[in-house]
Amino acid sequence: MDWVDAVQRLRAERTPGVLVTLAMVRGHAPRNGGAKMVVAPDAVVGTVGGGNLEQTALTRAREMLGAGAAEPELLTLTLSDRAAVDYGVQCCGGEVTMLLEPLPVVPAVAIFGLGHVGLELARILARHPLELDLVDSREAMLAPERVGEPRVAGVPGGSGPFADAVATIRMHRVPVPEAALADLPTGAHVLVMTHDHAEDLAICDTALRTPGLGSIGLIGSRSKWARFRTQLASAGHDDAALARIETPIGIDGIHSKEPAAIAVSVAAELLQRIERLAPARAGDG
Repeated sequence: MDWVDAVQRLRAERTPGVLVTLAMVRGHAPRNGGAKMVVAPDAVVGTVGGGNLEQTALTRAREMLGAGAAEPELLTLTLSDRAAVDYGVQCCGGEVTMLLEPLPVVPAVAIFGLGHVGLELARILARHPLELDLVDSREAMLAPERVGEPRVAGVPGGSGPFADAVATIRMHRVPVPEAALADLPTGAHVLVMTHDHAEDLAICDTALRTPGLGSIGLIGSRSKWARFRTQLASAGHDDAALARIETPIGIDGIHSKEPAAIAVSVAAELLQRIERLAPARAGDG
């Protein structure tokens, strides 16, 4: 497996990693500039030269993984018998600088309901590096003439509202929308905004029974939530479970009921939540 395959596999498996690149070589070194190594929590693919050089980079990469580091780092080592080392002497005579780039797990978001607000919200979120699942029971809401064809990363083309998407978009046309919850990635943030309150209630009920979700947000009024809360409690959900559902969703201070304005408000709050729940960055105080 080469480093490209390793990075793609980590992303597909939703596993964090660090890409180590031999960015600069001065003098003699075990490998030429550009050599790469991918470090995962329990695996390593590739090599940047072995010995103290590689082990030092590996140790630092694992420290970055443990700290949830989000920023790249440069690591410079002298390959000399006079240099201080932790993992054995390398006396090639050169000096190397390595770039250590975190490969974080991409956040996942699922929007249930692609009506006016849902579509506007999806358009906003599609411009962010996310895994975005769009779910609707109505075939017309996800018809190609309405949502177009998302652009595939690295490939020209695409059409419609997601033609310039950065996110990885998956569309689910399912008659029973709550069934899609079982296929979401671990840590997915769920936003419930269908056209039907009965669907919303069923999705909330199933979401509370689905382990591993990052958060659950429900669009609607406080009176809607009061009814839902009573019905969900009757279905067996206790106060701690009900507290997991955040409603109303959206930031304070935006009072417009235009779909685009509501979508901006919901997207802003969601991005705040994603940052808040992300692993602490190294160096944050």
